[in-house]
Amino acid sequence: MARYRGPVERLERRLGVDLGLKGERRLAGKSALEKRPYAPGQHGQRRGKISEYGLQLQEKQKAKFMYGMSEKQFRTLYTEANRREGNTGNILVQLLEQRLDNVVYRMGFATTRASARQFVSHGHIIVDGKRVDIPSYRVKAGQKIEIREKSKSNVQILRSIELTNQTGMVEWVNVEKEKLFGIFTRVPEREEISIPVEERLIVELYSK
Repeated sequence: MARYRGPVERLERRLGVDLGLKGERRLAGKSALEKRPYAPGQHGQRRGKISEYGLQLQEKQKAKFMYGMSEKQFRTLYTEANRREGNTGNILVQLLEQRLDNVVYRMGFATTRASARQFVSHGHIIVDGKRVDIPSYRVKAGQKIEIREKSKSNVQILRSIELTNQTGMVEWVNVEKEKLFGIFTRVPEREEISIPVEERLIVELYSK
């Protein structure tokens, strides 16, 4: 199944949670979820009971949509997490956080992961001195992420940096805002990653 490209706020209303899919609108308190905190459609306000499978599927959808991944990409990442030693759910979330587009977002160079993915794809991002245009590139601890010299005057990037003052910065990145670069200092622990996803249910879904 291809990556979802429809109205993202409709997704948030259907899943009933803020997935960070709208940057400035969310920060300004103008997101559709805040105005209409119920599912879209004629019967949206009638939330029926969800089955166990439905809950598991819903958690997978949250993670997929939040990180902007196709089913194939997500399944591949889960397979790798399951192959490693340790808690599969925790490892899955850590691998998601190591994606280059997510790191660019976490560093405040983009207001959403979708924007970050676009910046990477268009060649605006440099990793350890080399241009990388693959959003799924896995960032390792200690790597330097910076905005390409020709892109440092990009209005969207500068606006994103400005908005970072409202959202704050996660503890596993160290960013020099004026110079538009940052260091991915370490892979975060699961308890440090604040996302509205219960990865345990995703593991249960794929384990069937």
